[in-house]
Amino acid sequence: MRPMAEEEHPPQQASARELIESAGGRMPQEAGGSLRTAVANAMVGMKKELYGRGPTAAKAWILDDYVFVVLEGGLTRNEETLLSDGKQDLVREYRLSFQETVGATAMGAVEELLGRRVLTYHSQIVFDPPRTFEIFVLEPQAE
Repeated sequence: MRPMAEEEHPPQQASARELIESAGGRMPQEAGGSLRTAVANAMVGMKKELYGRGPTAAKAWILDDYVFVVLEGGLTRNEETLLSDGKQDLVREYRLSFQETVGATAMGAVEELLGRRVLTYHSQIVFDPPRTFEIFVLEPQAE
């Protein structure tokens, strides 16, 4: 890894609003918006912005200290080509590595929307049918 030059800056992390708008969604406090839908749309927007192609459907669940998002579709053409050649492990390895790189964006969006700190984040992908699972563990709320 090369050191950053003085004039270079790390990539700017997109806000939850930017990610949601990228997916064509609304913030929770806007008319027709909901928190679960906003979280799902933020993950769709993140995939769309950073992968160049977003999922075709998404749904989020929020329960106690957990957020669980399921994203359908959204594989890139090169991933589909690798999968047709039997290289599922390569696509999974790439996706998981990329998720480590963009994890701060995903965690930041969930923290911004829920107003709670994310303790840990995990992503997983399956291929038949193509689904991505985003799992967030939140800091427990003070009682």
